[in-house]
Amino acid sequence: MNTTQSPLGLVAGRGQFPFLVVQGAKKFNRSVQAVGFKGHTSPELFSLVDEMTWINVGQLGKMIKWFKKRGVKEVVFAGGINKPKTLDLRPDFKAAKVLYKVRSRNDNALIQAIVETMQADGLKVMSPIKFVPGLLAPIGILTRRQPSKQEEADIAFGWPLAKEIGSMDIGQCIVVKESMVVAVEAIEGTNATIQRAGKLAGEGCTVIKVFKPEQEENIDQPAIGVNTIETMKQANVKCLAVEAGKSLFFDQEQSLALANQADICIIGYETS
Repeated sequence: MNTTQSPLGLVAGRGQFPFLVVQGAKKFNRSVQAVGFKGHTSPELFSLVDEMTWINVGQLGKMIKWFKKRGVKEVVFAGGINKPKTLDLRPDFKAAKVLYKVRSRNDNALIQAIVETMQADGLKVMSPIKFVPGLLAPIGILTRRQPSKQEEADIAFGWPLAKEIGSMDIGQCIVVKESMVVAVEAIEGTNATIQRAGKLAGEGCTVIKVFKPEQEENIDQPAIGVNTIETMKQANVKCLAVEAGKSLFFDQEQSLALANQADICIIGYETS
């Protein structure tokens, strides 16, 4: 079967990302077979795809069999999974084999093992960006407000640290103030990290969100959007540097309008 004509498999997490991928896939005349996760994926997606099944997180074997039975050869992942909820994971046999092989259950190690397992079963895991290229964060200062000298210094200080923390497969985000690391993201996610930083250090913090070295870019892209800006506003955090060209920026127009209203600076940062 020609893969360009085969159905597209969609592993759908929470949020709007799966919906945007389905819309993009239709522009390529691709039918979509979706797998959703109980307690994570919006049921509204069911009516937009050709066929959809529901599984529990950890049912990797069931997911692979379902895709293969429907002639799927290419699969994209879109949308997050609530990480604290996955701590009560009940893996099926294939997922248990994956967990046995990996050195940790942190993002990179686990995701790479899942990708390798799916590809060994004949399912090519591809980037969803092909279907939503406009979601990538652009380069440059994206808001009206320019970064202050201190914010520029904090980005220069914090960026390599964020990359180093990312290389250890801990998180994608750190918060810095006056060349001090205030908060580091782990399982709680970016918004909770920003909230914690605001409580600890108050105004003057800079959020740095990066693509982790050796990260599986077909699945786990860094993402920001309206909720990120709302959280920054509530925490009185005024600067955000996100890795341009590798991060997803949802609802850009609305997010930038909110940032401008709150005097928040957003930078699409690119390193050579």
